[in-house]
Amino acid sequence: MQILNDLLVVFALAVAVSLISHRLKLPSVVGFILTGTLAGPHGLALVPSSEEVAFLSELGVVLLLFSIGLEFSLSQLLRIKHIVFLGGGLQVALTTLVVWAVARRWAVDDHTAVTLGFLVALSSTAIVLKVLQDRMELESVHGQMSLGILLFQDLAVVPMMLLIPLMAGTEADALRAGMLLLWKSAGILLLVFFGQKWVLPRVLDRVVMTRSRELFLLTAVLICFGVAWITSAAGLSLSLGAFLAGLMLSESEYSHQTLASMLPFKHLFTSLFLFPSA
Repeated sequence: MQILNDLLVVFALAVAVSLISHRLKLPSVVGFILTGTLAGPHGLALVPSSEEVAFLSELGVVLLLFSIGLEFSLSQLLRIKHIVFLGGGLQVALTTLVVWAVARRWAVDDHTAVTLGFLVALSSTAIVLKVLQDRMELESVHGQMSLGILLFQDLAVVPMMLLIPLMAGTEADALRAGMLLLWKSAGILLLVFFGQKWVLPRVLDRVVMTRSRELFLLTAVLICFGVAWITSAAGLSLSLGAFLAGLMLSESEYSHQTLASMLPFKHLFTSLFLFPSA
């Protein structure tokens, strides 16, 4: 019953605060952040332990990025590749450099200063894309630029994780882990490519022939969480895997049907995804 009590408190606060945010013409994300601040263990402690709600919030993040991936396509992603690598690379490098310089002036050692730079350089993909989606600005120029930079940040987590132990002096272990992670990442990209090209069309055709909406929804959920689990097991983020799963399905003729089926679940769990951060 404890998780039911926690959910009741969170949803009740989310409704109330979101109504206030709407009246004040503030983004719904602001309402969700305030909900987490009020209900969380560091606020009014209405939910003293947020572990159970944190699990459900992870589902919200996965479904949010999956739906955003469904609205894109591989061809669209290739069109913004220069934003991903050039814009994202400049943002991460310049932010890390500025934070490192400021930290060094406060007599912080290089290792700690660079680590702080890595932390500041990263943004929350779920929060930013949620705001852009609510404003219907995901297809705009600045929306495309934001998406490209956020994708690079998700990819940059891997070399950042490898550089930190290298700076700490554990080069051998870091190099072994780095090579293993690179092989896993290459395998995931191949899996996405071959799955989108040859496996998914055949599977979806068979599922659609049954004319069962339940089976179609189960298949979409399986693909979403399956790819997210694979990327997480390989050391990458859940959100990146969910986005890749959406991209795989976006090229099929059933992408709009999949998006329509997933939207109710996305909106339900997305109302929880900011709770653990508060």
